[in-house]
Amino acid sequence: MENEQAIPTDTAGTEADKPVEDDKKDISLYDKTEAIVTRQEEANKKTEELLERQEKLYANQRLAGTSGGRVESEKVSPEKAKINQAEEFFKDTALGDAIKKTNE
Repeated sequence: MENEQAIPTDTAGTEADKPVEDDKKDISLYDKTEAIVTRQEEANKKTEELLERQEKLYANQRLAGTSGGRVESEKVSPEKAKINQAEEFFKDTALGDAIKKTNE
């Protein structure tokens, strides 16, 4: 018997063989309320930080003059638009110089 080798066996079993332990403990109403309050305080803190960032952004936009206002381009009459197109087309030519002089 002393010379016999022990054959390893799996006595631990599988997960399905193990008894199910109840990990869920009864949580008191006070503990639940405390957890809710803690989460709400954290959410409020994050909301305040976001609000501060938005206020700073809004203030910077107002100071820079870019608070959502749009700049409208100057309205150009059709005749003036044609002259501008001709100037652009004939730019750097003798005809372009002549057009520019007549419009000045």
